[in-house]
Amino acid sequence: MIRKLTIKDADTVFEIINLAARVYENRIPDDCYHQPYMTREELQHEMSKMTFFGWAEKGKLVGIMGFQPVADVTLIRHAYVLPEYQSKGIGTKLLKRLRQMAKTSQILVGTWADASWAINFYQRHGFNLLADKDKLLERYWTIPQRQVETSVVLGIEK
Repeated sequence: MIRKLTIKDADTVFEIINLAARVYENRIPDDCYHQPYMTREELQHEMSKMTFFGWAEKGKLVGIMGFQPVADVTLIRHAYVLPEYQSKGIGTKLLKRLRQMAKTSQILVGTWADASWAINFYQRHGFNLLADKDKLLERYWTIPQRQVETSVVLGIEK
């Protein structure tokens, strides 16, 4: 079941992000990986800018995905599923719902260039790698320059 998350869910969202993001260790540049991957303060800031949706199994929140309209696009952000629930279609269900909700003609997602599994996930769902990623990251995201250098952007027209 998919539901809109609130600040009351922040502790569980924090847990999901930081458990699922452990997959980045030794895969993304060392200077970009740290624990916790996202601090509570960073999460509060992100939750104030976008809407998070979650998937629950038997009442337990196990996957999350952020939805952020920005100017003329919609961003899909912070997509994480607890490791033991991955490869069960949860990310697909969340992505499908968020794509349906988008009111813009283009949906974008950014991820680490070295996160091949994430890139493959979005490509399986019709997203394409975009050549103008630096311009897009600087226009629609607020991220450090190092993250711009080490990321990719995928997009899909609605």
